[in-house]
Amino acid sequence: MRVDVWSDVVCPWCYIGMARFEKALAGFPRRDEVEVVYRSFELDPERPKGERETVTGMLARKYGMPEAQARAADARVARLARAEGLGFSPDRPAGNTFDIHRVIHLGREKGVQRELITAVSQAYFAQARQVFDPDVLAGVAVGAGLDPAAVQEVLGGDAYADAVRRDELEARQLGIGGVPFFAIDMALGVSGAQAAETFASALDQAWARRG
Repeated sequence: MRVDVWSDVVCPWCYIGMARFEKALAGFPRRDEVEVVYRSFELDPERPKGERETVTGMLARKYGMPEAQARAADARVARLARAEGLGFSPDRPAGNTFDIHRVIHLGREKGVQRELITAVSQAYFAQARQVFDPDVLAGVAVGAGLDPAAVQEVLGGDAYADAVRRDELEARQLGIGGVPFFAIDMALGVSGAQAAETFASALDQAWARRG
């Protein structure tokens, strides 16, 4: 069975949703027969590369709210993340994630995609590191098991750009307008950071559909 997960590495609901999904998967009797593939989805594809701001500043600008209200909204999400045992810093930066998605495709090709996403998420959400900086991203990627030269080659060119765009095109064709989105065998969809029990039920249902 295959689960395709569309997400963005700066999406807090994806961060929480993946933790809940993984709890469900850990308790799934056929977990060793489940392949999880992480697909690209940019929350803000129009953001200029190199442009940076704080998350609270971004939320205030995007939703037209005072920064104090933006901080309070982020704090509510932080409580949910911490309830899942996840680190969550309010001082996170905001930036363009296209290059991160390209490196994640390299991670998939090399068999360390999940390790890489975990490392990037930890660096970003728990440590508020500037993962949009190529040197920072490269260090995180190498720590997750990727070859330094391979990472530098990707970041220095446009490798996997088409793969990112194909993922995003497929998301649009499937009508996916928000993330996280979990497609199990492309037959059963689960949208959002659902409870672990919901994911467990979906896995059971999808397995039963296989006959």
